[in-house]
Amino acid sequence: MSILRYHQYNLALFFFNAHMSTPMNKILILFAHPALDKSRVHRRLIRAVPDLPGITVNDLYDAYPDFDIDVAREQGLLAAHDLIILQHPFYWYSTPAIIKQWEDLVLEHGWAYGSQGAALRGKRLLSLITTGGAAAAYRHEGYNRFTVRELLAPIEQTAYLCGMEYLPPYLIQGTHRMDEDEIELEVGRYRQLLALLHAGRIDLDAARGQPSLNPSFDRAISQEVPT
Repeated sequence: MSILRYHQYNLALFFFNAHMSTPMNKILILFAHPALDKSRVHRRLIRAVPDLPGITVNDLYDAYPDFDIDVAREQGLLAAHDLIILQHPFYWYSTPAIIKQWEDLVLEHGWAYGSQGAALRGKRLLSLITTGGAAAAYRHEGYNRFTVRELLAPIEQTAYLCGMEYLPPYLIQGTHRMDEDEIELEVGRYRQLLALLHAGRIDLDAARGQPSLNPSFDRAISQEVPT
């Protein structure tokens, strides 16, 4: 059995098990990719979001091509979900521009932070990021000199200011060199990740302080799918 076919078999078993439990988390995916038609990975990821109640995709570039963000709509979406996922490619060690615009307008003083700003307290924020470079490039001794989590410090501090828990990022790295089978494997893992987060089956408490969420996700998969 090929690696890809073996993965597809395990994925089918996983979703059979996942649908047997009651969903626990409402997930909002804040998705941003300014050149989605040229994307090799995110275009396929976002099309593979599992059809589960409580998972909402909010494609910011599609919703706001002129960057004229509807603050009331965005605040309503945030209020209605438990876990917010910022999904995007890692552009210049940060986010695509529309996410910064979104932060500037949506995370208002008195609503998201400040003495009267409690709308987001207790919610969780997760960065789901692709990097063209391999994981080895994001180490202190590597080409980029910092880990991805260190480079995400402004996002983490934003979450902290808003009373949210910032989870370790989920990373898909080395995308420039991925072949079709490798991309397909990542698409399957992405679907598994969302379903496990939705069902509350990843130990997020144990993941605190880790460089990435990937090891905790792998442990959760090993508990869900027979080998």
